[in-house]
Amino acid sequence: MLKWSVSLPLTLTLAACGQLATVAPTASQTAPPALLTPQGQTSIRNADPSVLRVGSTYYSVESDGNNIYTRAAGSVDALAAAPRVLIWASAKNLPNVWAPEIVREPADGRYYVYFAAGDGGGGQRMYVSSSASPGSGYGDPQRMVLPDDRWAIDGTAFTFGGTRWFVWSGWAGTTNGEQNLYVARMNTPTSTTGARYIISQPREGWEQADPSPPTRVNEAPEPIVDPSGQLHIVYSANGSWAANYCLADLRLSSGGDPTNVWAWYKSNGCLFGSNGSLMMSGWDPTLNVNGPGHHSFVLLNGDVSTSPPSGSRFPLMFHAVPKSLNYTWGNRSWYSGTFMWWGNTAYTRGPGNGPTSNTGWSLKFFE
Repeated sequence: MLKWSVSLPLTLTLAACGQLATVAPTASQTAPPALLTPQGQTSIRNADPSVLRVGSTYYSVESDGNNIYTRAAGSVDALAAAPRVLIWASAKNLPNVWAPEIVREPADGRYYVYFAAGDGGGGQRMYVSSSASPGSGYGDPQRMVLPDDRWAIDGTAFTFGGTRWFVWSGWAGTTNGEQNLYVARMNTPTSTTGARYIISQPREGWEQADPSPPTRVNEAPEPIVDPSGQLHIVYSANGSWAANYCLADLRLSSGGDPTNVWAWYKSNGCLFGSNGSLMMSGWDPTLNVNGPGHHSFVLLNGDVSTSPPSGSRFPLMFHAVPKSLNYTWGNRSWYSGTFMWWGNTAYTRGPGNGPTSNTGWSLKFFE
């Protein structure tokens, strides 16, 4: 991808990557000019990036399907040129290593890598390994015993409201057909306690865009806290095997209980995607890539409460396929991009338990 930089007023910068929201922006969104910084495709031909910043160093984790590696660099874009360091090689009876997530636990300062492994089918379960250093020294992973012991992938841990949480994509039962998002409380960085609670199902029309799919998909949940202190879970919808893959948002109502599905409000369409017919009103499709998804907010120490203030743009990584190539898993690459908070945005839903509309912060994503 051509990399370029030009100083533009904020409104023009947003128009280049997504139309202005139909709701009124806040003062902090209209006042300062912004610099459109160089972003684009990295040379990492892989999927499912996970990146955090420790001091001035950026660390990433990735899988080749059987092993897990870390990289370390002085910037997000420099990760592609950094050497891969093997931190775990799977045993023969533990293949299909998917989507490792690196998390720093604030209570003990250790780093935890959560990942799924198993038979590639109904046997996929979550595992975790830890180290005192983000780039090396990880021990043998242990299997996480999640509530109900069902198929589980894409799990990650975070702290919100003084409680440690685990969020993942899973099945309700023992057969495929629908991937839902679940949360559970954690009593240690490696174990959950109590029940699991469903917070999202792929039931909206724009989440069912794939014709005759093997499953409907909500996956790759990534938590982040907005400038008002409300929790968001940004996730990937539709199948990763097609260009309808996109990012969408779940916003927890102010003071809401994360275990109460009715306390969550879903964006009314994709917020970052390549199919214009699936986008939320006021959000435009991507210009250069197809199927952007399974992203990583690049936060200091991976702390979801250190998200950027309104008006600023901060880095993220995501995977996608360039529009010049056929959309296949093998053509996916890591991309660097940016995101920012976008205020006064209403998410609406049908009648049920609670108000049908909730207004608050949403997100804008940039290639």
